[in-house]
Amino acid sequence: MNSTPGIRRADPADAARIAEMLHSFNTEFDTETPGAEVLAQRLQVLLAEPSTFAVLGGEPAVGVALVTLRPNVWSDGPVALLDEMYVEPEQRGTGIGSAILQHMVEICRELGVAAIEINVDESDAGAMRFYERHGFSGVDPDSGERAFYFYRSLEAGD
Repeated sequence: MNSTPGIRRADPADAARIAEMLHSFNTEFDTETPGAEVLAQRLQVLLAEPSTFAVLGGEPAVGVALVTLRPNVWSDGPVALLDEMYVEPEQRGTGIGSAILQHMVEICRELGVAAIEINVDESDAGAMRFYERHGFSGVDPDSGERAFYFYRSLEAGD
């Protein structure tokens, strides 16, 4: 399926490495994180379920795409959400992120996914350009209107 060496679908045994990268991602961008140990525990469970998968790049892994799947009333196949995409800073611009994303799309096709959604912060123009180069769009294909993401936390106290 994938011709780039070191690009592969993760399994639960990869949870600790994925957790380290996700913790680094949030730390890099001054975003709250529960820590790599908590993330690893959660990923161990999630990666064993059919509704979550990850793609790793590099040996050892230096990049990850974490995806969740959900049923959708509008299509026969599920919708995928690219929850997280991270490449270690020194590896950015080497093509590994593109290879990870391409492999993620291939897995989604194999799983019968109807659409892939990605949430990007408004200030992250680089990420938007990256995803647009790979065929993703920030506009509704039917109406041509910009797509927006709304969020509400249901954590205690919110």
